[in-house]
Amino acid sequence: MDLNGSILIAMPGLGDPRFEKSVILICAHGADGAMGLILNKPSQDLDFPELLDHLSIPLAPQGRDIRVHFGGPVERGRGFVLHSNDYHAEVGTMAVAGGLAMTATLDILQELAQGGGPREALLALGYAGWGPGQLEDEIARNDWLTAVPPVGLVFSPDDGGKWAMALRGMGIDPLLLSSAAGRA
Repeated sequence: MDLNGSILIAMPGLGDPRFEKSVILICAHGADGAMGLILNKPSQDLDFPELLDHLSIPLAPQGRDIRVHFGGPVERGRGFVLHSNDYHAEVGTMAVAGGLAMTATLDILQELAQGGGPREALLALGYAGWGPGQLEDEIARNDWLTAVPPVGLVFSPDDGGKWAMALRGMGIDPLLLSSAAGRA
């Protein structure tokens, strides 16, 4: 099972409030485990200009203001910029399946603060991580649905609607989704 570039859609019975109605983009998946970023949980206490100020990065008048998200419970003090693949830093940019990239160095924040950088970007603080076989076990337990991200989902400004959009992209009406798991 290769989940690189796929999304995980939290099932109603997941049981972990940190992931309730989460949509997670899997950025890396292999024998050593998996790493992903939650796409639909905007930060409630930090915006991009505040983050730049905290990092002593000046925000130019033409600078960009991208959304800051809770990317997951692991390393919450570390930032990851998920972005369109039209930007590549010399060090620190990783290709993500589906025509995306992720950069975890300060240079991308400096470029965004000056009005440059990638065409589309989302900043995540922290990430979701799984050890070897852990994610596969959670999927088998019906904690997550997996899918190809619908067009426009990743960078959609409608964070509150991404979970339902992801389900509808699979042909599932969110109102009819049950928290009970079953086997056919």
